[in-house]
Amino acid sequence: MIALAALVTGAVIAALVLYVLGDDEEPPQSPGGADVTQVGQISAGLPGDWTNWGFTHTQTSLETTPAAKAIVREVPMLQVQHIMGFGADNPQLTPGRYDWSSLDRRMKDIRDTGGVPMLTLCCAPDWMKGGPSGTTDWNHLEDSPLPQFFDAFAAQAADVARRYPDVKYYFVWNEFKGFFNQDANRWDFEGYTQLYNKVYTALKKVDSDIQVGGPYIPVNSYADAHSAASKNLRGAWGAADQRALTAIEYWLEHKKGADFVVVDGSSLPEDRTAHEDPFRDNAKFSAVTEWLRAKTDLPAVWAEWYTEPENSGWTAPKLGAVQADAMIRFAASGAAGALYWSPQGIDNCTSCLWGAKGQALPPLELLQNFVRVFPPGTELRRAEVSDPKVRTLASGTDVLVVNTSEAAVSATVDGSPVDLQPYEIRWINR
Repeated sequence: MIALAALVTGAVIAALVLYVLGDDEEPPQSPGGADVTQVGQISAGLPGDWTNWGFTHTQTSLETTPAAKAIVREVPMLQVQHIMGFGADNPQLTPGRYDWSSLDRRMKDIRDTGGVPMLTLCCAPDWMKGGPSGTTDWNHLEDSPLPQFFDAFAAQAADVARRYPDVKYYFVWNEFKGFFNQDANRWDFEGYTQLYNKVYTALKKVDSDIQVGGPYIPVNSYADAHSAASKNLRGAWGAADQRALTAIEYWLEHKKGADFVVVDGSSLPEDRTAHEDPFRDNAKFSAVTEWLRAKTDLPAVWAEWYTEPENSGWTAPKLGAVQADAMIRFAASGAAGALYWSPQGIDNCTSCLWGAKGQALPPLELLQNFVRVFPPGTELRRAEVSDPKVRTLASGTDVLVVNTSEAAVSATVDGSPVDLQPYEIRWINR
């Protein structure tokens, strides 16, 4: 996969050059006339041991499907865990008294499978949210801490960092949960940024090498006219929710410090329940990433990304092709990372990473193939493709070819004929 630039002090990653064919626009030519497209130079980013593809553990994970550990261990990648919820119990039922047991188990699974560990600092114990001490009401998991407990949450974050000194990467909170001002119909970005700054300071005091990112806000979009639609960040895929963009801009201006910027979102617009063209709508991922990179030199990371409507009825090949196309777009736009979010170990789940018996499912195979074929530091090249319905990502003799059509396609890739079945993904090594 595409290299993530180093967050280590003084590290500089050379410009990444990559190419995507079959997209909506023709790639520009270099000033010298060579057939190249430069995505850009990232002067600060993530170290070489942070791969730019990975996944987040959710409520059901490796502890229920131990057979999956072997297949996850085959390809080490970034693995993310929340400190409370999403498979972890309340770590601090009462002030100052910790129970690390469930989080310890999750962290052990990550280590045992060779994952690069990362923690999402969400969610908060009930007593930080106005609830009673000593109990957990999971119906209020997504409530934010009250301002008078921001210091307590930051102190808990520091205790987490001391508990797991091998964890160097942290997301602060998750999707602005609890930080929406209903009366003003906007995000409470002032409150979130106040919490973020306290957490950032606390983590850096524990270990200055810890890498911290925010604001981890969902960037929604609209296909049709909407009062929140951005007038500037828009395309055939729709228009971004300006409220999220405003929150990001405020955080960028008022944060005490950061090592990366993180967002999440779906290619699905909020006002439409099904894709007319999911491959077109995937362009949202490129557009938002490019907007972020224009706003800041910080690496842009997608903590979650989604492409499939609920009850879509998509076949596994179609889902795979749409997901592969989305990952190509992350790479093409210079995203520093994109993390897969999915339940694991569930029967009859086309989007899961592994099944109830621990077997690898297509999304995990796709993720692992991206890590294998495009490892950090890979210089990508343009693959010549004759049909715009075919997407590619290429490096050296390796080419990823994706048919975005529901019909079979015959095309040439780098001058060689390739016959593709509907929605086929093919990894070619010449």
